[in-house]
Amino acid sequence: MSNFVDVAGIFGENVFNDRVMQEKLPKKVYKELHKTIDDGKELDAITAEVVAAAMKEWAIEKGATHYTHWFQPLTGFTAEKHDAFITAPDADGSMQLEFSGKELVKGEPDASSFPSGGLRATFEARGYTAWDCTSPAFVRQNETGAILYIPTAFCSYTGEALDQKTPLLRSMEAIQTQTLRLLRLLGNTTSKKVRPSVGAEQEYFIVDRQKYLKRKDLIFTGRTLFGAMPPKGQELDDHYFGVIRPRIAAFMDDVNKELWKLGVSAKTQHNEVAPAQHELAPIYAECNVAVDHNQIIMETLKNVAESHGLQCLLHEKPFAGVNGSGKHNNWSLTTDDGMNLLDPGKTPHENIQFLMILTCILRAVDRHADLLRESASDVGNDHRLGANEAPPAIISVFLGDQLQDVLSQLISTGEATHSLKGGTLHTGVRTLPDFAKDATDRNRTSPFAFTGNKFEFRMVGSRDSVAECNVVINTIVAEAFSDACDVLEKAEDVQMAVHDLIKEYASEHQRIVFNGNGYSDAWVAEAERRGLSNITSMVDAIPALVTEKSVALFEKFGVFTRTELESRVEIQYEAYAKALNIEARAMIDIASKSVVPAVLRFNRSLSDTVNSMKTAGVDIEVPLEMLRESCSLLAEAKQALKKLEKSADEAAVMEAGREQAVFYHDVVSADMEALRAPVDALEMIVDKEEWPMPSYGDLLFEV
Repeated sequence: MSNFVDVAGIFGENVFNDRVMQEKLPKKVYKELHKTIDDGKELDAITAEVVAAAMKEWAIEKGATHYTHWFQPLTGFTAEKHDAFITAPDADGSMQLEFSGKELVKGEPDASSFPSGGLRATFEARGYTAWDCTSPAFVRQNETGAILYIPTAFCSYTGEALDQKTPLLRSMEAIQTQTLRLLRLLGNTTSKKVRPSVGAEQEYFIVDRQKYLKRKDLIFTGRTLFGAMPPKGQELDDHYFGVIRPRIAAFMDDVNKELWKLGVSAKTQHNEVAPAQHELAPIYAECNVAVDHNQIIMETLKNVAESHGLQCLLHEKPFAGVNGSGKHNNWSLTTDDGMNLLDPGKTPHENIQFLMILTCILRAVDRHADLLRESASDVGNDHRLGANEAPPAIISVFLGDQLQDVLSQLISTGEATHSLKGGTLHTGVRTLPDFAKDATDRNRTSPFAFTGNKFEFRMVGSRDSVAECNVVINTIVAEAFSDACDVLEKAEDVQMAVHDLIKEYASEHQRIVFNGNGYSDAWVAEAERRGLSNITSMVDAIPALVTEKSVALFEKFGVFTRTELESRVEIQYEAYAKALNIEARAMIDIASKSVVPAVLRFNRSLSDTVNSMKTAGVDIEVPLEMLRESCSLLAEAKQALKKLEKSADEAAVMEAGREQAVFYHDVVSADMEALRAPVDALEMIVDKEEWPMPSYGDLLFEV
């Protein structure tokens, strides 16, 4: 049987993309729609009606019976409400299928049940979804049938953003405006559009679904709250880039096909470092589309896994003791006439435009490191960042030897006269070719690393939307460009002013540049000496959103209002507290109803064995010692359980906000660890047949 897949034939077949629009829309309507997509022109009602009719007919051809405004509320997930194309029956009982321009452009979901951070009272229910025509609609086919998905923004009745997409689009407008302003001053008169380009690498775990369903902790929280390490973990490094197992390969094959149909250019797949961990990476796309595509990727991974009897785990740390999962956000700036503004060229010391942009980015990251750190804040990421498996919680920038050398020349002499060359790599084998090597190595320990023609922000958690970090990157860089333009526009000699600014920014912000080992204790001490912050938890990162510096930044560029920022702070504290409350309650439930009874049964059996051996005159020291250890650990677990119950109850009645979140972080999470320790030790003693849940070994190695 042939396994041939016509990738070119199926790619984008379920997307209302530009090719379909050219085919389905009248030329005049197509041009008018593109004025909205490309130039931000307001979409008129007549154009919307024609587009809606064409989109409906195309979707029905694909088998769609319903449509949905697909949006990204502040829950960490996407949201959708399905409406049928049908209308009220005619007098003769016949049915019409309709979809108006108004229905395409605007929806009205109930906003009262989505997080608003106090922006809306519970009884104030009205909210709006607005069509984002820059991200193409698509048809998704699943158990509910075929549904037309329309990407939308989501805002309140009073206009505040209640989602991830709205501020992202605002930030994209801000960086385009300021980048074009800078490019004009640098002599570029041809580029008309600038867009941040993003590629989000997605890490994830795959386990057997039947074993997953026997783990209440995974079901309720996405991570294992208990679990002893198996004899083998990731220490042999044999899983990374290893041969993909047949069951996983079949899953990946179906994931690729589904993503290709939806226009997501899934390109790279491989085994990651931890057992049962994998990665998928798409080709870069315009920032807004890339964010939507990453949501599609996460949902597709989960849906396809279930169809294969598997479970996809997107939690940042589903297993203690093995590497967790992140998401690498690769960011660059591209123009409509084909330039990557982060491409240094072969002689970066001569590329004044690149050096101006580079040093502006250094300034942006140094000034707003706290915001970048906050953009990667997540309950699960607290288990991962700084744990020698992911970037440290200290924000720094890796430039590599070549760019570091250029900046050092500028700082020391005021002029860069040369760029380091990569040279030739000689393999020492006659049958293998020698090849040119890069002038700079890579650094996997850096949170914000330059990797040739882009910056890779490595801190984002695997479950998180990449919208938030890109909102921050876009906005802080827009500010840096704006500040530079303010200086250059007043200069008598722009060329000299550019040179002076590059040197000034390189000198003032060199503290943020670090090319060494971000995992080392020496770097923690060095970072402190440099005055760089080390924000180790989500609850400590959240306040960065509402510093006067941050509020001024976001309000200047119209990305957030102070009220919107304050609402997001409230939402994040509440989300942290709720997540820890669920984890604590799950631990209490599992320990009380499953672990303690299992250990009691084991101890009873062991006690019977000791008595039988004693009666028979056999040496009982070994089983007796096991019984003593088991009883001691059980007593420790029951004491820790009572303490956790008390602190969880105390936390639950506290008023929502920072104080409650801090209590969960400082007290409840510590009590959870105190309960986990004896339970994990008991797992190593109790008969496997008695233990109430699949082990790490069962989950990580039996797929």
